[in-house]
Amino acid sequence: MRNNTLTRAICAAIGSMIATPLAFAQQAPAVEEMVVTTQLRTFASSSVTEEMQNQVSAASSVLGAIDYIPGVLVNEGDAFGGDDWSTTVSIRGFQVSLDEQQLGMTIDGIPNGNSNYGGGSKANRFLDTENLFAVDVVQGTSDIASWSHEALGGSMNFRSVDPTDQAGLTVSTTFCDNNARKVFARYNTGEIADNTYAWISVSTSDIDAWIDASGESNRDHIAAKLKGHYESFELTGYISFDDAHEDNYQRVTPQEFAEDPTWDRLTGDWTGIPHIDQLYRRGWSTLRENLLAYAKVDFTVSEIDFSTSVYHHDNSGRGDWLPPYIVDVRNDGAGNPHSELTTGAPVLGGSPLGTITFVDANGRALQPRANCQSSLVFPYGGAGPAYDPACFPAGAIPVGSYRHTVYDKQRTGFIADFAWEQDLSGFSNELRGGFWYEDNTRNESRDWLKILDSRTGYNFNHMPYWTQYDRSFPQETMTWYLEDTVIMGDLTARLGVKQYLVDIEREDEHQGGLRTATVNSDSDVLFSGGLVYALPVDGLEVFGGYAESFSSIKDGVLEANQTALDSVEPETADSMDIGLRYSTGMLNASLTYYDIEFANRITYIPEGSTDGIDYLGESDGAYVNVGGIDSSGIEAAVQAMVTDSLSLYFSYTMNDSTYIGTPDPAANTLLGVFPGNTVFGSAEDMFVLSADWRRDRYFAGVTYKDVGERWLNAANTTRIDGYGVTDMYFGVDLTEDLLGLKSANLRVNVSNLTDESYIGGVAGGWGGWIAPPRTATATLTVDF
Repeated sequence: MRNNTLTRAICAAIGSMIATPLAFAQQAPAVEEMVVTTQLRTFASSSVTEEMQNQVSAASSVLGAIDYIPGVLVNEGDAFGGDDWSTTVSIRGFQVSLDEQQLGMTIDGIPNGNSNYGGGSKANRFLDTENLFAVDVVQGTSDIASWSHEALGGSMNFRSVDPTDQAGLTVSTTFCDNNARKVFARYNTGEIADNTYAWISVSTSDIDAWIDASGESNRDHIAAKLKGHYESFELTGYISFDDAHEDNYQRVTPQEFAEDPTWDRLTGDWTGIPHIDQLYRRGWSTLRENLLAYAKVDFTVSEIDFSTSVYHHDNSGRGDWLPPYIVDVRNDGAGNPHSELTTGAPVLGGSPLGTITFVDANGRALQPRANCQSSLVFPYGGAGPAYDPACFPAGAIPVGSYRHTVYDKQRTGFIADFAWEQDLSGFSNELRGGFWYEDNTRNESRDWLKILDSRTGYNFNHMPYWTQYDRSFPQETMTWYLEDTVIMGDLTARLGVKQYLVDIEREDEHQGGLRTATVNSDSDVLFSGGLVYALPVDGLEVFGGYAESFSSIKDGVLEANQTALDSVEPETADSMDIGLRYSTGMLNASLTYYDIEFANRITYIPEGSTDGIDYLGESDGAYVNVGGIDSSGIEAAVQAMVTDSLSLYFSYTMNDSTYIGTPDPAANTLLGVFPGNTVFGSAEDMFVLSADWRRDRYFAGVTYKDVGERWLNAANTTRIDGYGVTDMYFGVDLTEDLLGLKSANLRVNVSNLTDESYIGGVAGGWGGWIAPPRTATATLTVDF
């Protein structure tokens, strides 16, 4: 499937496209400002303002900046976004969480390679908060030129800052509650060649878990950006490397939250009892490394503007857990020591023969005494006698595993866009189009490693005794679009078409890369269009837009058998926006009604029925398309400069997201689909109030966000309370006090000012993450 010839041809084309303008640049190095052509938007969109960014501390994730935009709800496990496992983002009822990947993300227009936990990368893996220039959020009806496999319910483009004309060094240090600290430095080179500028930045951060300090989140980040302005073209280059180790937070049920709203049931002390220690926080970890690099060339030929980009992304890491047993994968013979307890070549694949919880000094499995009643009550309500040391003879040795799910991904891609604007008789016309190609291979394997001594700690033998599976998922994507926009006086009309051509395979590395499944995930030709009309009132316009969106089949679906795959179709969504926008120098306002129908929702049907996940088994279940989601609502936002010093912001969202089922009630029951029920985790009402003030050298702001009640599960049997959270910041410009510096300022952020206790993000249909308490940070930033 992977077409190496096509890849080489595309790389050759990129080389020629870059080489040609470079040759021109050598002849004429003078600066000419590039003009970027944009279209009037016929759909709802918002951008993160400077005031919104001030509400987010320097130690926080870039995702936190979008939480104040209408229709958007961001929840993270701590105040800094230091745990990908507990991060959820929702827009109009569509979500990025452990369950769903329904929102698109790009970085400077470059696709992020999916946002899921298992092998995906959200925007915070590529950008430091200090290097964030802006975030453009399109709710629902995604921009036709946004490149993503996942943008069913909207898209987000995170834009990095450009280099400055003058050389300079920016250094900041942040100290926070929970022993959190971050150091950041960015050096702007100034002009390093004719009309060429760059910066390079480094940062390091360490955060202790806010729950009993029993875990930590560590992150090192390095990035660089180059910008060249030449007579014939503009060149942009960016590279970032991110290394993160995050100990996780875990979900709790409403009952557990009511019993103790400050503890997520992960533990900080090692007990020597594997059943209890399976919830040891430092053994629940996310390790990720991400390298992203892109080069972009913008140029004009015969009045046609072109933008071409080539990029590469490496993602690697693992997710850790502590199963309270050793898996018996070798038949060592009755009564013989178990070879899984000693170092040796791992068993590759195969099915488990059983589990081992206690052994004698010679490594032979022991059985609990007959009729022994287990005294264990934590976690999960306790366990049977096979896990209770009191049911074994003195001297019995507990054994356990450290399970690693290992992720690895390489993506290489090419993007080309063009825009051709013409002024014709009585109207102007812009034709734009684009092409996206990506070659992507993701590998996932699962290693089981022995805890060296389960009595003393979670140190493990780094040589696995069993590699449960090792699979690769090659994927090839080709996408194109065309859109024509006509402006006739006060009326703007646009019409566009787009199509995705996606092929994905599964290869078994235990069988030498044998192809074991394949699926075609092509879309139909997707239509979009809309109108914008400028009303007689200056600055007021009415708009309406429609778009068909698409989400390709994910590689996880290929875990099913090939026969089941033949009937699975990609997920789709039809979106409509109608609204008003008003914009002047002092007042900006918008009001939008939206309606989105999400169809062909892919649902997993396990073989048989279980009360939980069987982490050892590899089920022969199937994925099927069933129903979807119908989402409609109203979004309103107002931003006003009340005085030269004071600005106010208000947004309100009313959202109704419900499940669509099949016509067969029996099938709905079998599939666990509840037609007409509200989508769990989606907020039905939200509003934000914010005030920002600046006078002379002082600045401050306060924001209050109210989130209404949400359902915890699809059956709508468990309701979780709404909440209201207040964040504030204040600071002072210290430039006058620190002579010899270009600038300096001190900023203090306090999140959850009133120390509200509530459940934040939800996933899985049974629990949610406890929101972090009041957290204060102080950041000193100095420019040399």
